[in-house]
Amino acid sequence: MDSKSNMPNAVGSQRGWPLVLFCLVMLSLLGWIYLGTMVADMVPVMDMTEAGPGMGLFNVFNEFAGLPAEARAALAALCLPTSAATFGMPGAEWGALDLGLVFWMWVMMALAMMLPTAVPMLKSYHQQASGTAAAPILSTLFVAVGYLSIWIGYAVIAIVIQWGLTQVGMLDAMMVPAHLALTASVLIAAGIYQFTPAKQACLYRCWYPRWQFLNLRHAEKGEAAALKEGIVQGLACLGCCWAMMTLMFAVGLMNVIWIAGLGALMAIEKAFPSKWFSYVLGILFLVWGGALAALMMSSAG
Repeated sequence: MDSKSNMPNAVGSQRGWPLVLFCLVMLSLLGWIYLGTMVADMVPVMDMTEAGPGMGLFNVFNEFAGLPAEARAALAALCLPTSAATFGMPGAEWGALDLGLVFWMWVMMALAMMLPTAVPMLKSYHQQASGTAAAPILSTLFVAVGYLSIWIGYAVIAIVIQWGLTQVGMLDAMMVPAHLALTASVLIAAGIYQFTPAKQACLYRCWYPRWQFLNLRHAEKGEAAALKEGIVQGLACLGCCWAMMTLMFAVGLMNVIWIAGLGALMAIEKAFPSKWFSYVLGILFLVWGGALAALMMSSAG
């Protein structure tokens, strides 16, 4: 009798979720379409090996395919924009348009990388809100907006860092590290952070959002409260994932292969409660960064 009485609630908890999921998929797809268009605009005329590890795969579509590496590098240098002339890509000297393009690029990266990692969290909220909120679909979408607002804030900080690194010559015109020191430093810092109490505390909150410990019937209601929950959860996600997101500075900001790879790693880390996966990632980052640092020191010696 009890199991039968619970069946309507189980069904009701899923009502409206397909529409929410559709909106999330469309937003994430928008991010990927934008980033893919940026790469597609670069591929015909630029040596894609200069965009970071793995991006050389796209050179099969390059007009310079088959040329010696030296010739490709020289031609790619001639094609690099001096202003915002390439779709979505800033020029060597940033103007207002370049700044806007960089900001939009980071926003699209947030949609492509971080929004998919929030799907389990948003589904959890929708399930609880279905029994308490007057408009669970709208409330869940407001949680998503609050969550994304945190990553848009991260985008602003990332722009400042990117501009500073570009000005001092640590990032080149293709938005990849100009020196191994930057790559090694970012990898080692990200590896160390994987073992910190702050990382583990935020990761725990990603696994178990705070509404799982609260009765939403007695919590604040309405879209404003949902927005607040999204911001709180977004801060937890930021504390969990900022270091891995910052790895884009080590592998190239336009490296769509690593955007997909890091996004998948963060999604796995947040979806399956296991500290060991986080620790394994930390070890990999430390080994990779340490190997680059050793290579750099041996070359200097």
